[in-house]
Amino acid sequence: MRHAILPLLAHRLAILVYIAFALFPLYWLFKVSVTPNDLLYTEGVRLWPSRTTFEHYGFVLRHSDFPTFFKNSLIVSASTAVVVTLAASLSGYALSRFSFRGKYWIVALMLLTQMFPLVMLVAPIFKILSPIGLTNSLTGLVIVYTAFNVPFATFLMQSFFDGIPRDLEEAAMIDGATQFMAFRQIILPLTLPGIAATLGFVFTAAWSELLFALMLINGNAAATFPVGLLTFVSKFSVDFGQMMAAGILALIPAGLFFLLIQRYLVQGLTAGAVKG
Repeated sequence: MRHAILPLLAHRLAILVYIAFALFPLYWLFKVSVTPNDLLYTEGVRLWPSRTTFEHYGFVLRHSDFPTFFKNSLIVSASTAVVVTLAASLSGYALSRFSFRGKYWIVALMLLTQMFPLVMLVAPIFKILSPIGLTNSLTGLVIVYTAFNVPFATFLMQSFFDGIPRDLEEAAMIDGATQFMAFRQIILPLTLPGIAATLGFVFTAAWSELLFALMLINGNAAATFPVGLLTFVSKFSVDFGQMMAAGILALIPAGLFFLLIQRYLVQGLTAGAVKG
C-alpha cells in the first residue's frame, strides 16, 4: 500500500507545482493591478499588498481608450476566426478528398508562407494596403490576419477530414445527396472538434498579435488591445497598475470564449493524434 501511495502523491504534487508555476504570472498580474500607486515602489516584493484598490480598473474603464481597444480587438479577432475557419474548412476538405493538377505545388506554396519571418513582410504589406486605404483600418487587419492564418488552419482541418471515412459521403450520395450536401450535413458536424480547435487557435493568434497591428494602425480609433497597452508607457514612466488592470480585463473575452468551446477543443486537440 505504501509503495502504491507514494507514486500517486508524487504525481499529484508534480501537477500542483506545474499549475502553480503556470498560474503565478496571472496571480502577479492581478496583484499589481490592485496595488495602489504609492505602494508599487515602496513595499518591495510581497505576495500581497498591505492595501488594495480598484482605482486602476476605474481609470482604465472610464478615463482611457481601453473600451475602444477592447471593441476593436474583439471585432478583428472574431471576424478573423470566422473567416479563416470557413476558408480552412472548404480548402482542407478539398485537399483531403480531391486529387487535381497542381495540388502538390499548392500545398508546397502554403507551407512556404510559414517559413518567412513576419517582420520581413511588414514593408511589402504596408505598400500593398496603403494605396487602397487599408493601412489604418480594422478591415485591413482582418485581411492580413486571415492571409497568415489560413495555411496552418487548412492543414489542421485537413487532418480532421482525413480521419473521417469516405464511406459516409458515398452512402449519402447514393441516397441522393450532392457532394456539398454530404459535406454540410454529414462531414461538418463530425468535425466540430476540429472547427473548435481552429477557432480557438485563430482567435488567440489574432487577439494577441502586435507587430502588424502596430505597423498598420495609426491612432487610437482603430488600435487593438496589444497596441493599446503601449499607451500606458510614457517617455519617463510606466503605469504598471493601469497596464496590469487592462491586461486582466483583456483576459475576460478569451477566457469566456475558451470556456464555451472547451468540450470541443479538448476533443479537437486529441482527435488527430491517432488514426484508424
